[in-house]
Amino acid sequence: MIIGSDTNQSKEPPSLQQLKLIFIHQALPFIGFGFLDNFIMIIAGDYIDTTIGVTLGISTMAAAGLGNAVSDVAGIGSAWYVETIAGKIGVEYPKISEAQSDMPRTRWCVQLGRVFGITVGCLLGMLPLLFLPRKHDTKSNPEDT
Repeated sequence: MIIGSDTNQSKEPPSLQQLKLIFIHQALPFIGFGFLDNFIMIIAGDYIDTTIGVTLGISTMAAAGLGNAVSDVAGIGSAWYVETIAGKIGVEYPKISEAQSDMPRTRWCVQLGRVFGITVGCLLGMLPLLFLPRKHDTKSNPEDT
């Protein structure tokens, strides 16, 4: 956020172009975070479920929770890298005043950008589900007996 030198200009709402840039600037890192979070959680949760989960007799949901913990730890470690990559793409935060930054329309763009980014990232992070073996229904079919 850049504080504008002209106080009259700082009271004007941000332009549509500035709001678009704010949205994109907020969305990009969250796409990365959402992708890594879901991707690692699915891989780790499945591994825990099929190895440690079987040995200890924990539920699939407990394995998913442990996979989520692994994913969160990895997310903390990768935050700097995700933000750096997003910055290298070249999308810069527009120069707006502090007053413009505090306007409801700006805050809405920030939040909507984050929501859009995390949603797209999480959906992309579900790609491992296409490659994991499917678990068959363990209930027996009455016709099989």
